[in-house]
Amino acid sequence: MLLKNCPSGPPIVALDERGKEITSRTFAKKISDWQDDGIGDLTFVIGGAEGLDDVVKQRATETISFGRLTWPHMLVRGMLVEQIYRAQQIIAGHPYHRD
Repeated sequence: MLLKNCPSGPPIVALDERGKEITSRTFAKKISDWQDDGIGDLTFVIGGAEGLDDVVKQRATETISFGRLTWPHMLVRGMLVEQIYRAQQIIAGHPYHRD
């Protein structure tokens, strides 16, 4: 059902607790690389309590995790928006992000 609601063009980034744990800088680099490749849109899919079906993860360009903890969907949405903002700031060279 999730894939039926995803646009066919943009890369899918799956958020799943079993995904790769990456840093904010790595996330920013991935977004920057997609921008450099002319990709202007991304689709983010958030896993449920049971995670994402293998079919979704296989279709995803990337599967990342916000850690091994369980997060409510509404909180993950806020965390995702903040990470996208942080990535934009890193790409722009702004001092918002500190290592």
